[in-house]
Amino acid sequence: MSAPENAPSPQLFFETINAFQKSAALKAAIDLGLFTAIGNESATAAEIATLCQCPERGIRILADNLAILGFLTKVEGAYALTPSSAVFLDQKSPAYMGAAVKFLLAPGLTEAFTDLASTIRRGRLHTTEQGTTAPDHPAWVEFARAMGPMMVPTSQGAAELLTLDPSRDTRVLDISASHGAYGIAVAKKNPRAHLVALDWEAVLEVTTENANAAGLADRFSTIVGDAFTVDLGRDYDAVLVPNFLHHFNVEECTRFLKRVHAALRLNGKVVIVEFVPNEDRITPPPAASFSLVMLGTTPEGDAYTFAEYQQMLKEAGFHSAELHPLPPTMQSAVIAGV
Repeated sequence: MSAPENAPSPQLFFETINAFQKSAALKAAIDLGLFTAIGNESATAAEIATLCQCPERGIRILADNLAILGFLTKVEGAYALTPSSAVFLDQKSPAYMGAAVKFLLAPGLTEAFTDLASTIRRGRLHTTEQGTTAPDHPAWVEFARAMGPMMVPTSQGAAELLTLDPSRDTRVLDISASHGAYGIAVAKKNPRAHLVALDWEAVLEVTTENANAAGLADRFSTIVGDAFTVDLGRDYDAVLVPNFLHHFNVEECTRFLKRVHAALRLNGKVVIVEFVPNEDRITPPPAASFSLVMLGTTPEGDAYTFAEYQQMLKEAGFHSAELHPLPPTMQSAVIAGV
């Protein structure tokens, strides 16, 4: 007799408490170059072991686990990449994302979750800690170098939503520019746009490299410093605020948006890119669960709903806020005008 469909089960407990093992398996495969070794062909454990220069036992166990997780297929003892693994995990693919592991699993981030209960009891990170919001935090250089390829679909989607006047020179400010993907996408779409990137000095070295590689050297400049205190300049046609506001509380976000409003010209636009959960705060799961990342790594950051962004923008002086999902990613753009 089978158990009732809703019968109590410990399966979710064990899957969740052991989830770190999945991360470890994926990181090991990336570190060993396993996905690249398989490439476009199927291969046995022995063949993969030879290519990765590892004993066969470990490769077999790892490959089986990756097949269980859905990163590989296995047919008659031969392993092959799934379509998603071929695009994102083979180093020969232009959309390779494996380098992002250096940031996403960096000790400075993972260790923030080793005693999450203490953070929750205090109501925030330790009072002397700023987490990833600390000035010139070294994690952001790694982020800029590793995460750029992951941002291409989102940045291109956001750029398509922003229309600049093609009959004159325009100016675009990219806040916390990092890899520069958002500003670069807008500048490439608008040949008369001058891009200004704001970030910490070490991070801007990466931004500048990417802007030059995109052919924007003559339409690109930088502002070094803290986005909350440095002079932003004036008369921008658009200000991009990608993946920045979630690091701060509502009051700080509103204060910052007032600075953005003052930096825009009449009819200018602010383009915010964020994980925006529904009002229930539990759907869609990838966007809603991002609030936990902020709980563990920032003093008072959060994943905000569209209603909260509407209120922040209204208090900052903006009008006509609109929400635009950016598929196939789980992020959305919130666009408002001056």
